[in-house]
This record gives sequence, structure tokens and C-alpha cells, in this order.
Amino acid sequence: MSVGKKFKIASIGAGNVGASAAQYCLELELGDVVLTDIVEGLPQGKALDLTEAGPIRGYSSQCVGTNDYADIEGSDVVIVTAGLPRKPGMTRLDLLEKNGNIISGICENIKQYAPDSTVIIVTNPLDVMVYLAYQKLGFPPERVIGMAGCLDSSRMRSFVAMELGVSMKNVDTMVLGSHGDDMVPLPHYTTVSGIPITKLLPQERIDAIVERTRKGGGEIVSLLKTGSAFYAPAASAVRMAQSIIRDEKQLLPCAALLTGQYGLEDIYMGVPCVLGKDGVEKILELEISDADQASLHKSAEEVRSGIAGLQERGIL
Repeated sequence: MSVGKKFKIASIGAGNVGASAAQYCLELELGDVVLTDIVEGLPQGKALDLTEAGPIRGYSSQCVGTNDYADIEGSDVVIVTAGLPRKPGMTRLDLLEKNGNIISGICENIKQYAPDSTVIIVTNPLDVMVYLAYQKLGFPPERVIGMAGCLDSSRMRSFVAMELGVSMKNVDTMVLGSHGDDMVPLPHYTTVSGIPITKLLPQERIDAIVERTRKGGGEIVSLLKTGSAFYAPAASAVRMAQSIIRDEKQLLPCAALLTGQYGLEDIYMGVPCVLGKDGVEKILELEISDADQASLHKSAEEVRSGIAGLQERGIL
């Protein structure tokens, strides 16, 4: 990605997550946005609405809606949100087969029209879908990333700030593992202006925050009743896109392909990544406790089970 060029971002899926991602990209002036969906009129209507908000919100990037994947041609970053949302009582793995087929079809079009793009997968079950996308796209692994830990860490930051009555801007957290109930929040890497929360909160409150972080998506599903979270997932994907497009080298927890880090191979999991113009430019291997390491490997088994499910169904 050359300096000074006008970037192009494709948001595939014009539902709540995809449209919110488009909005955040426009408001950050990351580049022009192509909002894509198979439902006729949906992306066109939302794109026009976002365009008409531009004079008020102060952005001048273009937003177009389309049902034709050819319009994503030349995209620098592709954010994939298309798929079925999780409904009350449904596990992430319940979504496996249907969303697996959706992602497979999308990847064929990305490969054809945006072969040089960096792809950020948001569709659930996240870690399994990003592994599927990596296999289907055939792109270098650093250009196929999953939005996982960025969202989970943001939720944990929110909960810590709410608990302590401090600014969310002062809170830093790190959440590893799969994007699901077996994620691995790391309290000893969670700080408020550099002060570990282990010095600020009793263990029972820390445990409660960790548990709420793990159940964060389900909590919103149970409240909404007819949908799932979209503002924070979209914001998390766009935070990743921003670091890539602007070559910020931000250290963000993302689902990346592991090649031996944390004792895991050939699997996508949430780990600390440096994101720059080349996608995942570095994976940091943190010192974690034996208990956290065991939790991380337990988390990996859930992902491997999902991958096996795709293989059994002939999707992978």
C-alpha cells in the first residue's frame, strides 16, 4: 500500500455490523467504502444514507452500495461481516455449516476481485471462519485476520472502567484465545494508567469481570432478543483496519495463524499482533501462567472441533 493513495475498503454484508463498519471507516476518513450485500437495495439504501450524513458528520469519502462483487475490485482492506447472527440459545458452533458456506462463496469473490487485499473476518464462529477463509483465499496468513481479541479486550476494558469509575481511555487489557466462552482474559496484563488491576480490585471482582467478558456477547444477545452485538464488533474491525491502512503498528489482540507460538500450530487464535501495512507484521508471545496456557489449549480444542466439523461437512 503506497503512501498518499486513496484507500478503498469493502464491507461485505450490509447488516448492522457491516453498515456500522462502513460508518466508522467514513468518519475516520480511512478511504472510500463499498458496502456489499446480496439483498437488492439494502447496501444501496444504506450507502446513500451514509453519504447524506457526510456533510453533517464532516467526511468526504465516497460510499457506494452494490450487489455486484466486481465493485470491490482493487480494495485494500476487506471487512467480512456477512453471515447469520447468533440467536438466543444458539452456540457459535451452531452457526458452523451455514456461515461456512457463506464465507466460502465470499472468499471466491475476494480472490477474484481483490487479490491484494488484507481480509478481516468478523463472521462467527470467528476463529473457525477465519481459518476457513485462509484456506479458501490462499493469501499469505498475515493478510487474513480475525476480529476477536480486539472486541473481547474492549469489553473487558469497559467492565474494568465501570467497576473502578475511571476513564476507559486509561484501561489496557489483553484477551487471548478463541472468540467464545473459552477465551482467556489476562488480568495480570490488565492495567489502569500502568497500575495492574490486581493492585486495585479484590480477586472476586476480577473473577466477575473475567466471567462477564467471556459472556459479553451472550449478554447482549439475551438483552436484544432478536439480534446480536454490532457497534463494538464493527468498531473493533475498523480499529484493525485503521492500523493497517495508516501503518500504525498498533499492538492489538487479533485472530492470527499460529506457527508454534504458545505451543500451537496451524490454527487461528486471538494473540497480540502488531498490525501495519502488511497486515500481521509480528505476533508477540507473552509470558503466561501454566493455568492460562492450559486454558489457551482448551480454547484451541474448541476451534479444532469446529474445523473438524467443516471438514466433515465437506466445506473445508
